[in-house]
Amino acid sequence: MTLRALIINSDPVFRRLLAQHIATGFDDPAVAEFDPSAHGQLPADFQATGYDVVLLDDQPGAGAGLDWLKDLRRRKGFPPIVYLLSGAVEEAERLVLDAGAYACFSKRKISHARLIEALRAAQLLHRRLPEPRPVADEAGPQSRFGDYTIRGYRFVQQLADGPISMVYLAESVKDDLQVALKVLRAPPDSASGASTFERFLREYEIAARLRHPNVVRIFDFGAGDDYAYIAMEYFPCGDLRARIKAGITPLEAATILRQMAEALQVLHTAGVLHRDLKPGNVMLREDGSVVLIDFGMSKQLQLDAAITGNGEIFGTPYYMSPEQGHGRETDARSDIYSLGVIFYEMLMRRKPYIAGTPMQVIYKHAHAPLPVLPTEFRRFEAILYNCIAKDPQRRYPSSEQLVDAVRELERDEAERLAQGY
Repeated sequence: MTLRALIINSDPVFRRLLAQHIATGFDDPAVAEFDPSAHGQLPADFQATGYDVVLLDDQPGAGAGLDWLKDLRRRKGFPPIVYLLSGAVEEAERLVLDAGAYACFSKRKISHARLIEALRAAQLLHRRLPEPRPVADEAGPQSRFGDYTIRGYRFVQQLADGPISMVYLAESVKDDLQVALKVLRAPPDSASGASTFERFLREYEIAARLRHPNVVRIFDFGAGDDYAYIAMEYFPCGDLRARIKAGITPLEAATILRQMAEALQVLHTAGVLHRDLKPGNVMLREDGSVVLIDFGMSKQLQLDAAITGNGEIFGTPYYMSPEQGHGRETDARSDIYSLGVIFYEMLMRRKPYIAGTPMQVIYKHAHAPLPVLPTEFRRFEAILYNCIAKDPQRRYPSSEQLVDAVRELERDEAERLAQGY
């Protein structure tokens, strides 16, 4: 009976040491490694299905190991956890075992025999636990999404079809919940699909660990030999484009700007740039609030600049900052620029810069004068210009400052409305 183990540790040398222990103690084991310093927290719905035991370090690199232990033990059906301490402190061992660890070892001196014995016992314990009842799911025609069969979901209708991915309205077989199912078009192992697949995975990894009312909720993720998908919150009210066409009052525009800025504050705090902000990526909930979606063009700030440093441009020209449009280095102020463009469009019901070709639009963002608001909207120019200044140094330095400014604007607009202006 082979062992299926998951090692959660940020030190590649120590991960290899643990894998070597397992390889010499079991016949043909299956060992997977997870590096928290590179990938952050595990998704909230991760159950370690398919593993017999998890080896968890006390310094995973993203939070305290004890907090990880308590969180994982609360997940139903999670396999036994062998905890690895940096020191051999009796009090620490007691806390770890009380928190639900199956066994505890000091990393300073691991007894091979004792470790293998503990792993075998944990494996036997986990294999004796009753398997969760599978959800009835016959992969019939209803589970077809384009060229792919995705078990667990029923096709309802196609919502969008782009060069990188397709989006469907689907129903979860498990709970009949309607979801937006985003399916990657290119095979992940093909030459053309490798980089887009990495960005697609990053979209899931980013969104799944963020919790904010103005950031889309992620329910599920899966991948096959030639596809990958994300099941996310579905928005029957559509996106901000239709709301702009219908007309938005100044107070509503300020409220939407504040909600978008608050969502950006969460993203930027997590080390993430959205990089493709536009009305089509701002969805509407039934309560009137807005939600940012689609981090497929996102980039974690700490990633090597080589990913997009070769002049490749991602995003939509109408909403691009001058530096992004010209392939230069971007930061949080580039997203703030995009929000400013959306704010202008909400007020004026048109884009600030329009031209015959994308490159001409990009040129205007960098060189055309700042758009002038009519007299009745002149009070919004300070916030607008602090968002869409050509020079990033002249913009709000962070989304936090933008949130503070918009909250004050929102209060002023509410007072004006109450006074009949």
